[in-house]
Amino acid sequence: MRQKSTVAFGATWLAAIAALAAAPGAAQAAQAADAAHGKQVFATCAACHSDKPDAIGPSLRGVFGRKSGSLDDFRYSNAMMRANLTWNEDNLRAYLKDPQAKVPGNRMPFGGLRDEKDIDDVIAYLKTYR
Repeated sequence: MRQKSTVAFGATWLAAIAALAAAPGAAQAAQAADAAHGKQVFATCAACHSDKPDAIGPSLRGVFGRKSGSLDDFRYSNAMMRANLTWNEDNLRAYLKDPQAKVPGNRMPFGGLRDEKDIDDVIAYLKTYR
């Protein structure tokens, strides 16, 4: 009997240690993205992605949940037309980090955002940009 209780105690102790080890990452992931800061970061994107008809890039108003290459009033690259993405968190995160890696051959002359917090914040802002 003593052997079983020692094993059970050991398993509980290991589970508690694992939970504590994961806590810093979990706390960091649980931090809410800051849409207001994302709007500030997005200001650099807005130089090309405005609502003006002659904008260099397509409007990103309502981009969250939209299919890539789907605005009728913009001439997309062949690469973006073939990408067949839905702009969700995962696809936006990968694209904002490295546009050429996510959609090779796209025409956007942007090297990507390096700061993960900036990426999270821009995505939070894009969710509200309707």
